[in-house]
Amino acid sequence: MTGPGYLRTMPLHAITEVYGEEGLRDRFALEIKELPEPDREQLSAVLDYVRVLHEGQRRVREPYLNHLLRVTLRILCYYRITDVEVLTAALLHDAVEDQPWRITGRPETDDPPPTTEALLTLAQRYGHRVARLVDAVTNPDYDPHRDRNEQYRNHVAEALEFEPWARVIKISDFTDNGVGIIHTTGPKLVKAATKYAPLVPILRDLLSRSDTPLDDEAKQHIREQFDLAEERFKAILGN
Repeated sequence: MTGPGYLRTMPLHAITEVYGEEGLRDRFALEIKELPEPDREQLSAVLDYVRVLHEGQRRVREPYLNHLLRVTLRILCYYRITDVEVLTAALLHDAVEDQPWRITGRPETDDPPPTTEALLTLAQRYGHRVARLVDAVTNPDYDPHRDRNEQYRNHVAEALEFEPWARVIKISDFTDNGVGIIHTTGPKLVKAATKYAPLVPILRDLLSRSDTPLDDEAKQHIREQFDLAEERFKAILGN
């Protein structure tokens, strides 16, 4: 491990900057240590699986696995959710969208991507609830003749309407992308801010609903994160 328990007091992006993937993996190991043994074993195995699925994939200047770890750790540490199926789906939340070929063993030349088959594979491995949650946060193929960002927002609102637990995963994913936008560089910075800024009101509404399975303290923490993300979007977009 990179360090002792003080890793548990560091913000997730700070761990990323100082220790990288190793630090996030160590923080993950520290956090799941308190879970029942079967849950620890499952989450450790899922982490190994997604590491293989996303091998070679990067987010600007970091391994893609870092994003998956932060999204899952945020749910575990800040939202205080220990449901192993939700945490499993959080680790897998981009797998079907980005790597359906690796999940199914199909060649990457297959077009369209084997999305349905990939979801069925996850259902067989981890159960139908996990696959359903992953499906809810997986972007569909978009109509090339319509605005892509508008389609994305419509999809988020519709997919999460009746999936409260998927909201938790999407909110953590958004927070990592939105608050963490200051770690994005180059042309992607404005592109990301343009994509995510209009999503804040939609997520605020979903967060406020009584069936969103987060306590008041977690919801207030998330509202503050939304405020911070909005400030950063305005600074980037100049409005």
